[in-house]
Amino acid sequence: MQRDARAFLWDVIDAAQAIQSFVSGLDAAGYASSALVNSAVERKFEIIGEALNQLSKREPALAVRIPELGQIVAFRNQLIHGYALVNHRRVWVVIQDALPGLLSCVQGLLEELGEA
Repeated sequence: MQRDARAFLWDVIDAAQAIQSFVSGLDAAGYASSALVNSAVERKFEIIGEALNQLSKREPALAVRIPELGQIVAFRNQLIHGYALVNHRRVWVVIQDALPGLLSCVQGLLEELGEA
């Protein structure tokens, strides 16, 4: 039985909101100095990347509406497979600059699908 595409979007929202919660009250230095927060955030980014990767395979017409989807999946691959050393500063920049837009986009897609 195939998973409903909305489930992947819910996974993204859940993980993105968790990341925002994990870093609440931190600045870049605080983030960089916390191994616990780093690990939790990176795990949630892995979930986001995997959910979007699966979405792109099962519902490409929906997935194409998510900006930078390929880069998000590539970021996940870098985190998991260590293709490139992902430093804390880079992760922090993604949290600050890209995550809010991704969250907004995915929430909008869910609203369109009637499941917000």
